[in-house]
Amino acid sequence: MIVLIFVALVLLAHWYLWHRLVRQTTRPGRSRKALTLGLGALFVVLVVTFVGTRMGLESWVAWPGYIWLAVMFYLVIGLIVLEVPRAVAAAVLRGSERRERAPEPEPVAVLAGTAAPVAEADEVVAVAPVPELEEAPVPELEKAPVPSASPMSRRLFLGRTTAAIAGVSALGTVGYGLSSALGDPVIERVMVTLPKLDARLSGLRFAVVSDIHLGPLTGVAHTERIVRMINGLEADVVAIVGDLVDGTVAQLGALARPLRSLESRYGAYFVTGNHEYFTAEGPGEWVEELKELGTRSLRNERVEISHRGAVLDLAGVNDVGGAASGDGPDFDKALGGRDTSRSTVLLAHQPIQVGQAAEHGVDLQLSGHTHGGQIAPFNLVVGLQQPVVSGLAKVGGTQVYVTRGAGFWGPPVRVGAPPEITMLEVHA
Repeated sequence: MIVLIFVALVLLAHWYLWHRLVRQTTRPGRSRKALTLGLGALFVVLVVTFVGTRMGLESWVAWPGYIWLAVMFYLVIGLIVLEVPRAVAAAVLRGSERRERAPEPEPVAVLAGTAAPVAEADEVVAVAPVPELEEAPVPELEKAPVPSASPMSRRLFLGRTTAAIAGVSALGTVGYGLSSALGDPVIERVMVTLPKLDARLSGLRFAVVSDIHLGPLTGVAHTERIVRMINGLEADVVAIVGDLVDGTVAQLGALARPLRSLESRYGAYFVTGNHEYFTAEGPGEWVEELKELGTRSLRNERVEISHRGAVLDLAGVNDVGGAASGDGPDFDKALGGRDTSRSTVLLAHQPIQVGQAAEHGVDLQLSGHTHGGQIAPFNLVVGLQQPVVSGLAKVGGTQVYVTRGAGFWGPPVRVGAPPEITMLEVHA
């Protein structure tokens, strides 16, 4: 059902683009046919991309389709925004055309020796000159033709101007988004006060990263850069909060190997995201692979972090996406029976899980999933589904920090939500 809705929306978007970018910018002929075929080919490329990436095809299949998806999105947004000024400009042009077509009063010739007719107020009457000789013929009064642009030319000019503005805006936005998504993540430094935190734990540092999305577009350099930046933070704990991969170990195992080099005082920990459940193999094989790479998965369980003689509970729950396969979150298992007098930090992929975390007395939840919207204005849509889109907030008495993620999903584009690795310090 979701696939059918997606295909319908993509078809609708392509029809709208054809109407605005092809039909209203060209006359019938070869140019229109060529542009129509080109737009149809881009639609096919997009379909092949979505099918191909799910079949594990190489990156050369994914790049053109995903980039066109981003350009298509911003073209549609730009053209919709331009609909109102375009309608106003079209109305002005129609008014100008009507005024040009309106007939003007013809000049009145007056014979020699007769009185000119008396004009009414504000009426202008053209009077022919009296010839010196009666035999001379009276010259005919002719109005010089005034050159004017045809209505079709004006409509084409309006259509082409609108298309050019939308096209330049879309290409510029996607170009900026590509540089943001493929560049270094931003290091966000956040300090969180936990009322129950033992004072000896003040200054404990978590390197939080989420939504790395290892896949056909990332390459091993993406993982190496993230590992290098995390190690530069010299964190006490590394928290990988879901959506690490978009594929199987057989497909992406080589891309994950740099995680073996992660450095921290008390270890690296991982919880599943919804994308870990997208393959037929499920997250189990990645849990084993990460164990070989030195990262421990917290699957509805917790560990104790001992620091300067004090203890903090670090818990992790599975993503809600695992519920369909019987591998969903179990807060009672992860948080039950603990010493409630000490602080608890919970790793949970989706911010929406903070409601249950609050019911179990969690002090701080670390989440990802939202990408901060990734491509504005999707941040407005994400806010309808998740209680927090990015940053630090408080829900039901529990603080939750949502990282924008270090990678991307789908188009390698980020607009208004640069990739992020967070250095989070807890204080009493």
